[in-house]
Amino acid sequence: MSMEITAWNAMYNAMHAHNDRRPFSRESLRRIGAFARPHRRNILFYLVLSVVIAALGVATPVLAGRVVNAIVDHAALSVVLGLAVLIAGIAIVEAGLAIANRWLSASIGEDLILDLRTTVFDHVQRMPIAFFTRTRTGALVSRLNNDVIGAQRAFSDTLSGVVGNIVTLVITLVVMIGISWQITLLALLLLPIFVIPARHMGTRLARLSREAANHNSVMSTQMTERFSAPGATLVKLFGRPDHESAEFAIRARRVRDIGVRTAMLQSVFVTALTLVSALALALVYGLGGFYALRGQLDAGSVVAMAMLLTRLYSPLTALASARMDVMSAMVSFERVFEVLDLKPLIVEAPGARDVPPGPVSVELRNVSFAYPSADKVSLASLEEVAVLDTRGGETVLHDIDFRVEPGQMVALVGSSGAGKSTVAQLIPRLYDVDSGQVLLNGIDVRELTASSIRATVGLVTQDGHLFHESVRQNLLLARPTATEDELWDALRRARLHDLIASLPDGLDTVVGERGYRLSGGERQRLTIARLLLAHPRVVILDEATAHLDSTSEAAVQEALTEALAGRTSVVIAHRLSTIRAADQILVVEGGRIVERGTHTELLAAGGRYEQLYRTQFADSGKYSSAFAPILEA
Repeated sequence: MSMEITAWNAMYNAMHAHNDRRPFSRESLRRIGAFARPHRRNILFYLVLSVVIAALGVATPVLAGRVVNAIVDHAALSVVLGLAVLIAGIAIVEAGLAIANRWLSASIGEDLILDLRTTVFDHVQRMPIAFFTRTRTGALVSRLNNDVIGAQRAFSDTLSGVVGNIVTLVITLVVMIGISWQITLLALLLLPIFVIPARHMGTRLARLSREAANHNSVMSTQMTERFSAPGATLVKLFGRPDHESAEFAIRARRVRDIGVRTAMLQSVFVTALTLVSALALALVYGLGGFYALRGQLDAGSVVAMAMLLTRLYSPLTALASARMDVMSAMVSFERVFEVLDLKPLIVEAPGARDVPPGPVSVELRNVSFAYPSADKVSLASLEEVAVLDTRGGETVLHDIDFRVEPGQMVALVGSSGAGKSTVAQLIPRLYDVDSGQVLLNGIDVRELTASSIRATVGLVTQDGHLFHESVRQNLLLARPTATEDELWDALRRARLHDLIASLPDGLDTVVGERGYRLSGGERQRLTIARLLLAHPRVVILDEATAHLDSTSEAAVQEALTEALAGRTSVVIAHRLSTIRAADQILVVEGGRIVERGTHTELLAAGGRYEQLYRTQFADSGKYSSAFAPILEA
């Protein structure tokens, strides 16, 4: 490795090292060992090859010196050719071993990335919804990318680098001292001139690199938020495009300025260290030539010393920054472990059973619930705050008690924030209750398998989410084994068949981010088609027709007729006319059920429901019939 390459590597390592001085944790080392254990055979081969390659690298300068001596001494041609062939053979072997070692390095590194990414991804998928409502998506994705790759470097680069450099350094020093201890000592005295600027300049460049990364992160966040469909709409309606552009340009110009300054510092840095290497070579040739002319050293030894000099400085410089490399890898591992140490709040019980076949009843028995505090479900680094809020969540549901018999419909009404949607999230076990029970067919959901709950309970929200994928892929999320005919049948029952059939790509039409290529009503009907394809026995509608115009609402109502037919259902609605024919209406206020009964009974009681109903329809003088086809059937 040349002095210039060594200089660039030293500078790069200093720039990208984590600014962290924590001591190694035995527990972290143990867990790292657990990830490395499946690859221990490849790691062992990798280290052995690194040692052999390092030894072969030192052999070449020594043989080159002997060639020079053979020429000076007018040795037989066969001697020179023999040495040349040996050097060529070593080069071929070294090249082959280097390729093999690179394959091992890539295999170990990529396998480790695979293990870490899949482990973190699977773990994150088990986290509660509260985790995702608090976490910045970009920060979480960074753990799966940047930190995982940083951890991988511990095996593919740092480990072999430390071992190989130590072997190279020891062998090189032994050989150089054997040739001339005086020249070796002087060469070592020049080392601080090489290493100190690398550390100092690397620190300055690291600060610039971090500042540029921060600006790029902010610009990335700005672009992500502004370039999404809802973000772009918001900016066009209420934003200030000129202000947005000016703010973006300020940061972009700062990144440009940092880039220019960084390029100049790098150039000065590498040029200075290259100059140091040239001075070191001049020292070797000057002092070596002096000894050679006095007969104290042969010409071949001078050449060997010059070639060995780069073999000496490269590992010394690399080892000088090895601590930074190791600490960077350790911090990356610890940031990955930090996510893995978050305990999922929803855990399937040992011996959990499936929901029994047949019609299903739903019951909430004396349920009280508070959303978990931040310290139980999140990390400060993922929320990008200094300290997480450790205060306990405020109780939002108090002694909720009701039962829905198989095939019945129960409606929840009340003011916004009363707790209706929270009830909807407890039934499919998106959260666990603090006290009381949520039961399906008389069995606590905490005793049921997650897969059977998902197969039994279907939830349609007012903003049914769609992935940036095709219609087909969004539907198959509900039932991956569904046939083409079943997909079209679900679309027909959701009143979307003609629309999808008219599209150029049909089922393979990409719906766009969050489904924004479709209208609100079309998007909602597609989520209902997905529900129909899943064929759940319990359906929960959480404001499924909210924010739709009358035309879209009518189409969604027809789709909902199919979704609710013969199923146990819980309907949450602000439009009270939509639930007049419900078997039971529950009025929720302040997280409590304050009234219950049929539409007629509650109106006659003159309580909170009657107030809500009269207020809602006082101005119109007529009633909408959102679920009339369903509820009056």
